[in-house]
Amino acid sequence: MKKQASFCKSAAPADAHHEKNMNARRSCRTIALLFGFLALFCSESQAQQQTNRTLSLAGLWDFRLDPKDQGIQDKWFDVALTDKIKLPGSTDENGFGRKTTERSPNWLTRVYTYSGPAWYQKQVLIPVDWKGKRITLLLERCHWETQVWVDGQPVGMQNSLCAPHEYDLTALLAPGPHRIAVRVDSRYKINIGKDAHSITEHTQTGWNGMIGRLELAATDPVWIDDVQVTPDIAKKTARVRVTIANQTGQPADGSLALSARLTTENSGGVEKGLECRITNEKQTQVVIELPMGDAVKLWDEFAPNCYKLAVGLTASAAGKKYSNDKQTSFGMCEFRTRGTQFTVNGRLTFLRGTLECCIFPLTGYPPTDPESWQQIIRVAKAHGLNHFRFHSWCPPEAAFEAADREGFYLHVETPVWATLGSDAGCDAFVYAEGDRILRAYGNHPSFTMLCVGNEPSGRNHEAWLSKIVHYWKQKDSRRLYTSCSGWPVTPESDYHSRPNPRIQGWGEGLRSRVNASPLSTDVDYRGEVAHFRAPVVSHEIGQWCVFPNLREIDKYTGVVRARNFEIVRDSLREHHMLDQAQDFVMASGKLQTLLYKEEIEAALRTAGFGGFQLLDLHDFPGQGTALVGVLDPFWDSKDYVTAAEFRQFCSPTVPLLRMKKCVWTNAETFTAQAEVAHYGAAPIQAATPVWSLTATDGRVVASGELPTLPIPLGGGTALGKIEIPLAKVEVAAKLILTLSLKDTPCTNHWDIWVYPAQVDTAPPTNVLVASSLDPQTTAALAAGKKVLLLVPPAAVRSDVPPGFSPIFWNTRWTRRQPPHTLGILCDPKHAAFARFPTEFHSNWQWWDPVSKSRAMILDGFPADFRPLVQVIDDWNTNRRLGLVFEAKTGGGKLLVCSIDMNTGIHQRPVSRQMLRSLLDYMGGETFAPSKELPIDLVRSLMK
Repeated sequence: MKKQASFCKSAAPADAHHEKNMNARRSCRTIALLFGFLALFCSESQAQQQTNRTLSLAGLWDFRLDPKDQGIQDKWFDVALTDKIKLPGSTDENGFGRKTTERSPNWLTRVYTYSGPAWYQKQVLIPVDWKGKRITLLLERCHWETQVWVDGQPVGMQNSLCAPHEYDLTALLAPGPHRIAVRVDSRYKINIGKDAHSITEHTQTGWNGMIGRLELAATDPVWIDDVQVTPDIAKKTARVRVTIANQTGQPADGSLALSARLTTENSGGVEKGLECRITNEKQTQVVIELPMGDAVKLWDEFAPNCYKLAVGLTASAAGKKYSNDKQTSFGMCEFRTRGTQFTVNGRLTFLRGTLECCIFPLTGYPPTDPESWQQIIRVAKAHGLNHFRFHSWCPPEAAFEAADREGFYLHVETPVWATLGSDAGCDAFVYAEGDRILRAYGNHPSFTMLCVGNEPSGRNHEAWLSKIVHYWKQKDSRRLYTSCSGWPVTPESDYHSRPNPRIQGWGEGLRSRVNASPLSTDVDYRGEVAHFRAPVVSHEIGQWCVFPNLREIDKYTGVVRARNFEIVRDSLREHHMLDQAQDFVMASGKLQTLLYKEEIEAALRTAGFGGFQLLDLHDFPGQGTALVGVLDPFWDSKDYVTAAEFRQFCSPTVPLLRMKKCVWTNAETFTAQAEVAHYGAAPIQAATPVWSLTATDGRVVASGELPTLPIPLGGGTALGKIEIPLAKVEVAAKLILTLSLKDTPCTNHWDIWVYPAQVDTAPPTNVLVASSLDPQTTAALAAGKKVLLLVPPAAVRSDVPPGFSPIFWNTRWTRRQPPHTLGILCDPKHAAFARFPTEFHSNWQWWDPVSKSRAMILDGFPADFRPLVQVIDDWNTNRRLGLVFEAKTGGGKLLVCSIDMNTGIHQRPVSRQMLRSLLDYMGGETFAPSKELPIDLVRSLMK
């Protein structure tokens, strides 16, 4: 998929919107009367076409920005506004606000920016047959605070960021023409945290507007106000709580009729009716146990069976008859815990999740149609995920509907990333938003988890969070609750979101497992999980960066521009590497994928673990530009890993391999333990594991079959031991170990490297090995000889820290946490690597050479100079870095290497083999550097 328009409402270029609005402003005075007439005509036409007594307000509205906040004082609610704006939509989409020209490296840039009040007016014609009806105004998703007036009369204020704004206009809307005025204020008024993804410029932008359903609705004054459904799997029933509201002031007698049918089948449903007494109070609650029958279908990720519940009300009061109906969808699903794991309908499951941070670059706001969300969820499922965490925001109804249809678990948060427990305004807002979320979306089976927000602060936050979790658990038992994502751990929480366990934590830098030690897949987190009695979900794991894909720049045709990428593009051009931009993407992306594979597999190797939430499957465009996704912000692939490849190590059933190391010699026997993590729809009754060890050309080195066995649900199921003598591998080779379950799509693979146990590192007679450009070395060069200059890393004039992993999150937001690089780039067909098997990118065998090196800064070299082993720098600095390069200098031929090729070289088979390959290359006739460098330029690289 190549267009975000398939995921959300597409936005026309903001410049075009701006031109249209300028034209509208110039002409509006001369056609004001015509607009008024058309508004009434359209309203009458809409009223004639109303369905279920609703009147859509989508279309052109009168409009005016209020940057000085003078509209209330000057009574703009009762004055004709002179501009026009299209709704649903935002000021950004319609070209209102300050046109921006600045560029920031930290986030995407809005084309038009505005923060403050804006006024929207609509002329409506209320139909005659709405007389005596209750009339409400629905504004599905607003950003942020709304105030409403009807014909100059104030109605009220609402400020939910999570649920629709709904106003009762009954007293003010008699049949006939009326003016509805809505003031939307996008300013920050409640201390929910300016980085909260519900409002931040880092993701969805601080847009002003109204999106989704915008409509008037008419009902009888006795109506169904709310329907909440609680499934009971054991009893095969659904408890339905119906709230009936009454505006007549008189008690009423009524009857309710309920029917529930599967939305996925045309089979018969279940029905039930009963009589009820409706008091003259504002609300009456009726609870009904609805038998779902012996053939009831359950909902989960494998069988997303949804029911549509229709509730009909007929009532009479004071001789008048009233009726109303309401529909809601639900699923027969119970998402619970068992010890330190999650269950769905009693079956173990494992959360394979990613964050959704409200990143929609074309519109700046989330889609409100289920189809757009279904496409997003399908992309996530194609990559093996079953879960979204909505970071400090709650999506519109459409996301829940889509997740219901697709079988996808949702972790929802109130819209805060804040100090909690000490700000009364914020604390009250969180309680109110939680209530609104539970009421609006509580019936959706996909809504399995609710959390306050992200990473709280404040002296009292832990005690305060304990109280709200307790409140939610008492209020609504249909889902699980936790305090906040990240921390704290509280006894009231049903599960815990924690920064650990993971490969690399915030601030670990070169001390993390993958930077401090070579790869071992015999690592898991059972010791950490054992400290808890509830499930642990690892918080925001991954965060592995890739180089910016400059090809994305042209995709930003909506409300934001990728000027942060333009800065990178210009910097690359200045550093003479723009031609390498796509190579940097592909090479760093391959390394990023390696890290995600090990990150996810380590979680899956942990028996009893609850799951993980990636940061992120797709890029996060803010907070310094965090390019942490294998997908871009449009949910499109970057082409270095396919969904099918990703799914090998991230899916319901994943074969796993425990090996102490991935680098071997041919004097050893490869040894590994095969396992499987299985969280499918049911246990596997009989599975036969098969394995093979193949060369890169497809040649089978060894293969075998392990005993057939049943595979239960859960992780840590041992499949057997794999042992392969490596003596027949006579030359250095990369081999691929593949483990599969026979006759199933479940397969996974790991790269290993086998090197000769004995390698002679003596140089050819025609090659001088030196460690500095001392007189002996320069004399040899002057005599036209070949010199291998092995510069000790400590002698390199460079401040680039040696790290194997790519950048974590990004260097701007982590105060330059190392590593500052994104792996290596080389040409594997170059003769220098003839005896050193490698791809064009970092793989695990590069851990030893890279971690024992110091990258040379080659910025002063000729513009077209390229090292043999290039290190991809942080895109914020774009230095030309190298570990190995060759040149003609001082009259001779020189190859320079800043990898430590001396210390313990015979205990380091990878670097030893690389040294042998370089020596053989230099000793032969193919060593013929094409570029000539001044010897003093080479000397300047060293201290």
